Amino acid sequence: MNIDLVALSAELTALEEYLVRARDRVEGLITPLRSTEREDILSPLYESERLLRSAERAISRAERATR
Repeated sequence: MNIDLVALSAELTALEEYLVRARDRVEGLITPLRSTEREDILSPLYESERLLRSAERAISRAERATR
């Protein structure tokens, strides 16, 4: 099986960019809620932000491995 590493790298880069945008959107939701006591909303949003950041790093490592 022959893997096209250039295409794989491009796809991983696009996915990483998507994750960055998604994390930015979640951060945008968090910002106005910080001054509230809505932990029922903030807690899962903080967790989502953390998981998206972790996914970004993992995809970035995979992309670097294609070089």
